[in-house]
Amino acid sequence: MRPVRGLRRRMKAKSVPLLCVAALVVALWVRDDTHSSIVASDVRLPLAAFPPASASARTMLHELSVAWNEHGETYARNAFGPGWSGHGGEPLRADGCTARDVVLRRDLHDLRMADRNPCVVLSGSLDDPYTGALLLYDRFQASELEIDHLVPLGNAWRSGAWDWPTDRREQMANDVDNLVAVARRANRDKGSRSPDRWRPRPEYRCEYARRWIALKTRYALHVTPPERDALDEMLDACSGQ
Repeated sequence: MRPVRGLRRRMKAKSVPLLCVAALVVALWVRDDTHSSIVASDVRLPLAAFPPASASARTMLHELSVAWNEHGETYARNAFGPGWSGHGGEPLRADGCTARDVVLRRDLHDLRMADRNPCVVLSGSLDDPYTGALLLYDRFQASELEIDHLVPLGNAWRSGAWDWPTDRREQMANDVDNLVAVARRANRDKGSRSPDRWRPRPEYRCEYARRWIALKTRYALHVTPPERDALDEMLDACSGQ
């Protein structure tokens, strides 16, 4: 019986490191799986890298999935959460401001801010990136200024967002990297068109293409063949800037 007990002790001693190794493998697998789910649900480029340089943007463009759009007939704006009606209900960021507030503070100059609410822009001026026009903004008057989704929500829907959960759509709708203050007429002319069907003035095409590509990469959206070709061509404008 003694040899048997000795064998059991030796087997028990050897099983300890094996169990430790197995636990470590499981722990690493769980940690890596958790990390992957975080990356997949909130893919964001660092602020300093947005928009990416033109060379990086071209590489990213050719890594995007290419497919024809679908589900366009089922698109509805409210699938991306509430808009900015000015009557409340807009999602608030961690700083207590809405995405619209942040974009106005970022894109306008000669700002006049509200005394009691540091989020609110009362007035300012905009050099419209789409047209080059100078626009004046007054919170209490009708304005020729609007906030545009650079990658339109309708386009996002047709290129993959139709299959997203609601919180993911709301995230994109309020992503300030996808928002830009522009002239109302340019915003209406653009609608939900992709770069093969609408382009801003030549001086802004380089940045426009870089932003579009980075956002499609961030949200894992596909591009159509004409869209990809148009973006590739627009990146050529970066060489002279």
